[in-house]
Amino acid sequence: MPETGLTLDAVSVLLVWTAVAIYALAFVAYAVDLARRSDLAVKAKDAVVTRQLVGAGGPPTVEAPTPPAQRVAARPRYVWARIGTSLTVLGFLFHVGADVTRGIAAGRVPWSNMYEFALTGTMLIIAVYLVVLFRYDLRFLGAFITGLVVVLLGGTLVGNLYVAVTPLADPLKSVWLVIHVFVASLATALFALAFALSVLQLMQSRRERLALAAASGEAAAKTGPRFLRTIPSADALESLAYRFTIVGFMFWTFTLIAGAIWANDAWGRYWGFDTKEVWTFVVWVLYAGYIHARATRGWRGNRSAWLAIIGFSAVMFNFTIVNMFFKGLHVYSGLS
Repeated sequence: MPETGLTLDAVSVLLVWTAVAIYALAFVAYAVDLARRSDLAVKAKDAVVTRQLVGAGGPPTVEAPTPPAQRVAARPRYVWARIGTSLTVLGFLFHVGADVTRGIAAGRVPWSNMYEFALTGTMLIIAVYLVVLFRYDLRFLGAFITGLVVVLLGGTLVGNLYVAVTPLADPLKSVWLVIHVFVASLATALFALAFALSVLQLMQSRRERLALAAASGEAAAKTGPRFLRTIPSADALESLAYRFTIVGFMFWTFTLIAGAIWANDAWGRYWGFDTKEVWTFVVWVLYAGYIHARATRGWRGNRSAWLAIIGFSAVMFNFTIVNMFFKGLHVYSGLS
């Protein structure tokens, strides 16, 4: 049995590396898609300028009606976005295989230490992204999401955060391990989507502001990356980020409550100002502040986007710095 466990664990690591490589290819495909979107935006702008010149007294032109089939063919199909999404799905399948084989090798759920949490957490980020694509066309986020997963998941492998399968510490031998950590991972995945949308919101808001200034003759026409013209407005991006944050916040609230119940079962107290507990609460406060500020009209726009970015930065700080450099009762969630 030990040899079988080691073999499965080795297979899991191989599947992780394969998933990272495929995600990296998906990132390249999505990056090419953003570049292609920039070209399409320039062509669309040139077409608008040509029509304006004709309407202002330029040489008259007579355009024959475009057949319906050609009109459909002329629409941007974003082929590279499709390729990126297909590669993301393929990488996700390898990722799930790595997570499952790690769990089978360990004989438990695969999220009892930092390496396993990264493995499962990044898998859920991709899972949430792919599920959301059924409702919203967020493929313009593909480069951000796959790039983030490559950095986080690849970093755990390159940064020597991998640990072999070990028995569970006594406090972890609880059903709350399954519930508490999984829900926290799911909340993190939703916060990651909101983070990516908030970054794009800031970029789009700047483009819209510069475009408005250029239209009024107050500034030059340069407005930033051209692919921004092919994605939703800053207000639409903010609305989506807010929706994902609301759902993520509900899961994080449950995480905080479940963690307190688990702490009482394991250590006989609901709250003990352990470093991990404090930072989990800090994250909760930041996102509660974001939701409250977003509900206040004066804090919409760029300021609410920055709050979402700060909140996710606190989540990443909690996962990395707190796990690796702070001591406490949650030390087993780090490199043990």
